Amino acid sequence: MGEHLRVCPQGYTCCTSEMEDKLNQQSKLEFENLVEESSHNMRTTFVSRHKKFDEFFLELLDNSEKSLNSMFTRTYGKLYMQNSEVFQDLFTELKRYYTGGNVNLEEMLNDFWSRLLERMFQLLNSQYHFTDDYLECVSKYTDQLKPFGDVPRKLKAQVTRAFIAARTFVQGLMVGREVANRVAKVNVVPACVKALTKMLYCPYCRGMPGLKPCHNYCHNVMRGCLANQADLDAEWNLFIDAMLLVADRLEGPFNIEAVIEPVDIKISEAIVTMQGNSVHVSAKVFQGCGQPKPSGIGRSARGISDVFSARFRPYTPEERPTTAAGTSLDRLRVVWRTMQHSVIDIKEKLKESKKFWSNLPDDICAKGKLTESDEDQCWNSHTKGRYFPEVVKEGLTNQVNNPEVDVDITRPDTLIRQQIMALRVMTNKLKNAYNGNDIYFQDSSDEGSSSGSGSGCSDGCTTEFVFVGTEAPVIGADRSNERAAAAAAGKSFSRGPSLLLVVTALALPLWAMQIQWR
Repeated sequence: MGEHLRVCPQGYTCCTSEMEDKLNQQSKLEFENLVEESSHNMRTTFVSRHKKFDEFFLELLDNSEKSLNSMFTRTYGKLYMQNSEVFQDLFTELKRYYTGGNVNLEEMLNDFWSRLLERMFQLLNSQYHFTDDYLECVSKYTDQLKPFGDVPRKLKAQVTRAFIAARTFVQGLMVGREVANRVAKVNVVPACVKALTKMLYCPYCRGMPGLKPCHNYCHNVMRGCLANQADLDAEWNLFIDAMLLVADRLEGPFNIEAVIEPVDIKISEAIVTMQGNSVHVSAKVFQGCGQPKPSGIGRSARGISDVFSARFRPYTPEERPTTAAGTSLDRLRVVWRTMQHSVIDIKEKLKESKKFWSNLPDDICAKGKLTESDEDQCWNSHTKGRYFPEVVKEGLTNQVNNPEVDVDITRPDTLIRQQIMALRVMTNKLKNAYNGNDIYFQDSSDEGSSSGSGSGCSDGCTTEFVFVGTEAPVIGADRSNERAAAAAAGKSFSRGPSLLLVVTALALPLWAMQIQWR
């Protein structure tokens, strides 16, 4: 009469205790699959969008560097090629920042302009010999004399705000992906296995194999088994809201030329401004740093200043090359238009993922899929008939009165709590990024270090979240190729969040600032 059964109702049955044990295992597996399937689309959204943004902006950055190199080589010739490492280092550092390295953007950009001032000062005063100490003194006048006009200040404002938002947005996609993947791998406790078996397979033991569970019955079982996941929902919703805020920064009417243009055009403008200010700048520097010694090398009939006058001039918009690498710009225009649609798309997908975890029992227990639509012709945990108990609310503390699952509300799931903390940290970073505030990121190559770039995080925030716990590796985008290249160059690139907006940072009509060059 079924006295041997430990889960299913005792009485007339065709099940043995061995069969019941197997049904327990089958129930556990089926539940895990149900959660995986129900969360598949949401998890795939984060994976695919992360990859798409990453690839696009990496290509955009490479194109921007090629554009600058092509324009400056054609415009400034040998003078540029002899000093090209100054500009190459700028892109290297921008890339290293974006891929998670410890780069202080403001300091790095200040250093770029100081180095450029040193090189130009030597070229414009080639009749003198300058020691390293003298050049260091020259660089101290960058802020005071503003030899490049207002270009450095404007470009720094655009670059820092755009890169902060870009790096943080892609990191958010990565964190959302990793949190969803971890939470979707449910920890099925014995009390949940017992309730699942009773709901899914006990009808078989009672000779009613085609009978589906009652809808409310399923809800109580799933809310008990997914109580910890539901507790993630509040922080998840705040995270999604913050992602949507930063996503707003990625929308805009600007096209690919306007995104790429500022780097070469504006640096060229700055060079011309420096040339025009050269006499005043040199006089002030000589006054502050001392009169330099003559180099002993006479100027040619056509002085270096004349070379600057002829060579160092910016393109007009009509003269500027339309492409830096064959038809790549035309192709990227198409990619950019696609990207604008992708921003709209990702915002819609993000909105759809709100309240995902608290709604998960509803998704699994959908009528017609897992449960019976007819409330009088369903499995109610004992027999065919209506299910009368009330449906408990979601969340761990509400399971104290769950009639179907014996949930220990005093022991929250550790892994879930870790994901809640990870989301909380990421949400804070997103809010800071939306407001244009940088925070410290940890370079994964500097284990244990909490120093980094920016101006805000005092608690050792990191680019790569370490999700401590069972099977919780450090999050990191695949940057193996970049690491290999970095090693060859003696640089230390990190595996941080992928490269989004890296050139949007160099965008002229920057969405974050709406700065207009005049």
